[in-house]
Amino acid sequence: MELNKFLNTYYPDLILRPPLFYNWSVGIRFEVGVSMDVDYTIPHNPYIQGCYRRAITLFEALHQKDDDIFVLIDINTVFGFHQLKRRLKNFHPYVEKKHLYSLKHEVLSLYPEEEEDHIVTHRFTLSCKARELHHVNLLKAICNQDFGLTPKQTNRVYFINQRTKTIFHVYDDRGCDLIATSSLDIKDIYIRFNDWILDYDRKQIDEVFKGE
Repeated sequence: MELNKFLNTYYPDLILRPPLFYNWSVGIRFEVGVSMDVDYTIPHNPYIQGCYRRAITLFEALHQKDDDIFVLIDINTVFGFHQLKRRLKNFHPYVEKKHLYSLKHEVLSLYPEEEEDHIVTHRFTLSCKARELHHVNLLKAICNQDFGLTPKQTNRVYFINQRTKTIFHVYDDRGCDLIATSSLDIKDIYIRFNDWILDYDRKQIDEVFKGE
């Protein structure tokens, strides 16, 4: 199934942009980074190691190796496509080269409030099996973006599972969002990782799963 057909079928009213959790009625917001310890230096700080562990654990709980997934990479920019192609080199370490030839590209206006600044979103979509994605390195790169560590991934990345119909987005070292078409589809994740739920949104999240 093509990405846009998938989104129109299962998420017809969703604008796929941050904050994902607040843009859909069924979801969970998890805290990824907990308690920075100033006595340790990056990258050996338990904080960043904890970020890696939570992001990777959640991804692997959500995706079986043979699941068909979409990996979306959104780049917000005002510059032209020639310069943009050079930025795509950032994605080579995370997937086999053969998949890069099938990357699909579209230009979107996801932020109408920024149209006067001519900001557009270049969305690149990759379709592959979960096992074909080097997810550990990619998730670490997302968590690294504010720490001066490499690898670093500063663009927005969404993982969409075609089997479970879930969308997973680690926005940075602070946390990640998970949305689904039904609360039943992620009830086990809600139970297993309840301690990781962001307390600020816990009441709203608990309401979604009440009585399930």
